Amino acid sequence: MTFSVLGTDGTGAVGIAVTSSSPAVAARCIHLRAGVGGASSQNVTDPRLGSELLDALASGAGARDALAAVVEGRELIEHRQLTVLEPGGDGAVYSGAESLGVHRDRVGARVVAAGNMLRSPEVVDAVVDSFENSGGELEDRLLRALEAGSAAGGEAGPVHSAGLSVVREVAWRETDLRVDWSDDPIGDLRALLDRWLPQRDDYVTRALNPASAPSYGVPGDE
Repeated sequence: MTFSVLGTDGTGAVGIAVTSSSPAVAARCIHLRAGVGGASSQNVTDPRLGSELLDALASGAGARDALAAVVEGRELIEHRQLTVLEPGGDGAVYSGAESLGVHRDRVGARVVAAGNMLRSPEVVDAVVDSFENSGGELEDRLLRALEAGSAAGGEAGPVHSAGLSVVREVAWRETDLRVDWSDDPIGDLRALLDRWLPQRDDYVTRALNPASAPSYGVPGDE
């Protein structure tokens, strides 16, 4: 029901882009913590696992050890598909034996991708290859990777939700965009990102130093 990409650009920023046939996929699958890393819990999603993966990273475990600690002895783990990535770029993946339909996962250079109910396993390869061969803002690289996966066939059926989130130096998600139900969620997410990116840094400034924040000319804030 889902495919996702979890990546870092080597600056400490970590982000995830995800899409699914289910509604509001980003609310359940995206787990990020500034300075710690990122994780995704998908397939038959258990959001608790994403938080546990981040806790393991925060305790000092590497991605592979964090994943092993969460998976080992876990009830119903065969239904889960998990990804985890450190800010330095080391990643790990797990796809349980009960992952749905055509499924695949792959660890690349500073990127991890996974998917289930795919049209073909090559969807995940297209996602990773796109990320590895692109440059620019992390948000744009993640979304381009998601678009590449969709162009390679995507899910076996239509997707209806998508999301994109990135953490950097501040404690909150600098980018946190969601399309919870749409006939074209990836296209809608692209439109949102194109509107958001030029303003992203200004909203960090607004939080840290309101007196120097720019105005956008809305009524009452000219």
